[in-house]
Amino acid sequence: MGVRTQSILLNDSSFDDFVSDLNPEVVIFDRFIIEEQFGWRVSEKVPMALRVLNTEDLHSLRKCREKCHQQAIDFTTDLWLDFEMTKREVASIYRVDLSLMVSSYEIELLIEKAGVPQFLLMYLPFMLDVDTQAEMLSFDSRQNFITFGNGRHAPNVDAIHFLHEAIWPLIRKSLPNANLKVYGAYLPESVTQLHQPKKGFEVLGWCENLDAEIQKSKVCLVPLRFGAGIKGKVVDALRNGTPLITTSIAAEGMHPMKTFDRSEAFAKQAIELYTNQIEWKKAKALGKSALKSHYDEKQWSKILLRQLSRVQANLIAHRRKNFTGSILQHHSHNATKYLSKWIEEKNKNRP
Repeated sequence: MGVRTQSILLNDSSFDDFVSDLNPEVVIFDRFIIEEQFGWRVSEKVPMALRVLNTEDLHSLRKCREKCHQQAIDFTTDLWLDFEMTKREVASIYRVDLSLMVSSYEIELLIEKAGVPQFLLMYLPFMLDVDTQAEMLSFDSRQNFITFGNGRHAPNVDAIHFLHEAIWPLIRKSLPNANLKVYGAYLPESVTQLHQPKKGFEVLGWCENLDAEIQKSKVCLVPLRFGAGIKGKVVDALRNGTPLITTSIAAEGMHPMKTFDRSEAFAKQAIELYTNQIEWKKAKALGKSALKSHYDEKQWSKILLRQLSRVQANLIAHRRKNFTGSILQHHSHNATKYLSKWIEEKNKNRP
């Protein structure tokens, strides 16, 4: 692909030499924590490089929702505004020239609640090849339910427990011969010990070819109760022609789809989709249409390149419009800068 990697040291001036010699036209920070560490170095050494933040999702939103869920309190956007990480993340968004946002909901949140100017944000969902999908198995050729997710991601672990405790018993009661297959790398012991094949709840862990397993399954279950961004597992189900049942959190910021937050309603809809071939085919067709209309790589790659070129061509004027960003660049980055320099000096004196 023509991509070169470079190992770097944290809190070390060797990065300054590296980025100066490279003299890039565009620098992309992967999540705001990386911008905090390296943004000031990029600004000093290559000031005319276009600085782009790839948010992946709003980490502060996900963490705030997780905390609310753990404490059994209702999430509100006011709680998010007061959350410590929100201030750090929004400051990072101001300091860069453009932030890539996968979720339309998160753009609205930043604009309406945090007052972030719209010209600093760009909507960019998953970009997928929607033209080369393989022929998928039919309704009659599929069986069982599936769910999947990395075990190091707290929303995924909670969703599996929610399935096991509140949803799967209802489904299994109506469909005693159906099984639920749970896949995911790094699943914690609290999940692996839920493996109960006799009850149709199979915790199978890491899978070498997840797409093949999704394609063999009749319905995908995505009962997320907190999180942020848009969900790769939703798109994975669509890519593999597998209808799915989701919660409002799982569907947030994506294409329109029905959602079910209560366990009874979630289970009822899952049973209906599993047993009704007409509804199953409708759901599959809607998923295929959503892929083409919302996640087409050809469409979004052109939009991305146009936006980057537009900002880069007017970079000085673009930055003048973002006066708040220049203030944060000066003050908050100086704090990060001198902390990093202090750590560097401390490391030099270490035996």
